[in-house]
Amino acid sequence: MSKQFDVVVIGGGPGGYIAAIRAAQLGFQVACIDEWKNAAGGPAPGGTCTNVGCIPSKALLQSSEHFEHANHHFADHGITAKDVKMDVAKMLARKDTVVKQNNDGILYLLKKNKVTFFHGRGSFAGQAEGGYAINVAGKTEEAITAKQVIIATGSNARALPGTPFDEVNVLSNDGALRVGAVPKKLALIGSGVIGLEMGSVWRRLGAEVTILEGLPTFLGAVDEQIAKEAKKAFDKQGLKIELGVKVGEIVNGKKGVTVHYTNAKGEAVALDADKLIISIGRVPNTIGLNTEAVGLQLDERGAIVVDSDCKTNLPGVWAVGDVVRGPMLAHKAEEEGVAVAERIAGQHGHVNFNTIPWVIYTSPEIAWVGRTEQQLKADGVAYKAGSFPFLANGRARALGDTTGMVKMLADATTDEILGVHIVGPQASELIAEAVVAMEFRASAEDIARICHAHPSLSESTKEAALAVDKRTLNF
Repeated sequence: MSKQFDVVVIGGGPGGYIAAIRAAQLGFQVACIDEWKNAAGGPAPGGTCTNVGCIPSKALLQSSEHFEHANHHFADHGITAKDVKMDVAKMLARKDTVVKQNNDGILYLLKKNKVTFFHGRGSFAGQAEGGYAINVAGKTEEAITAKQVIIATGSNARALPGTPFDEVNVLSNDGALRVGAVPKKLALIGSGVIGLEMGSVWRRLGAEVTILEGLPTFLGAVDEQIAKEAKKAFDKQGLKIELGVKVGEIVNGKKGVTVHYTNAKGEAVALDADKLIISIGRVPNTIGLNTEAVGLQLDERGAIVVDSDCKTNLPGVWAVGDVVRGPMLAHKAEEEGVAVAERIAGQHGHVNFNTIPWVIYTSPEIAWVGRTEQQLKADGVAYKAGSFPFLANGRARALGDTTGMVKMLADATTDEILGVHIVGPQASELIAEAVVAMEFRASAEDIARICHAHPSLSESTKEAALAVDKRTLNF
């Protein structure tokens, strides 16, 4: 006889495990199914984010940043560090430890909140009395039923047509996190988040890095002024970024990879590299869900079709995170997971897509929330803009990192903040103030009149707000 639950969550990534925990907190009998495995074959919940995305990439970024500081910046502080070397194996082992700590933490939280965990792949078997029959394919086969189902199966790396990932020479984000030695030459296709972050890791460790981008503009989704500032910083670091390229044949050989492409000038180029990372986006993961068994609707991209409340075309079936429309961000998935659990409980779960922050964890970091200046112009919105450079910020000078700026955009009439864009030190942390301000529909003047600690990087946010009204305090 199958086990019965009020809510079954398929997928244990940020959207899934958060949804399961919130549903359990609201009094439901909940199960969470996840198939990720660690090296020993045991459960490794946390999805792409924890296993091959956000968490391991930040661990490598931190290690590589320490290495670069020791080699190039310690001397400025009077610290002598000679013959600094990187033990790549140890760096990777630390990264794996950080990942496991997060996996174990999630398992602990599920257990603490009395969520039943199933290690395996969940799929629809059909409809059942009062809900849905779900199969779990793991070490043993399990059959369970659910009144409500939340699908949170995430996404997979998009491969370049004709160039499959072998995770040896041609790497996805997964393989990029497991490179065992610093490649002499590294090529990347795609200058998005993954491309820039992984390119930064291996560039700091000594690789000659070339990033190929098909679009004619750099970081087209980012405010243009911020993107230009970031590009200048990356160029100065030696990160070679070619825009407007057309990738042709890719030859994967025993000694490496050759990428044939046409550059922006129309010239044919052959780029030889030891490793190639392909980071051209991700695709929704509905593999093995057996959606046909229940008639679950998918769109032309393979994403599950949902309405604004994350409801699918089936009663009692919901979907959140990368497997549905919207930005593929872990924190967006978390917000949707909480909202869906609360909606199932009859509450009014809410997700504001206009205040979801974006972050690229390079150096300098890039973070933004709300609309860009080019979007406001295209929409015909009358706005005011103010910016303040970290070059004039006392804390940034003390840190030794004055790259970048804070930029604020506000409605020309009401002064309501419409967007905040940051490139520079600790942008990932600074953006939170802007998110809070926009959630409460604050004006630029509100930020300008809030007392910020001195000296702090956040004073640049205050200065940018003052600059919206052509004022400054010049800390």
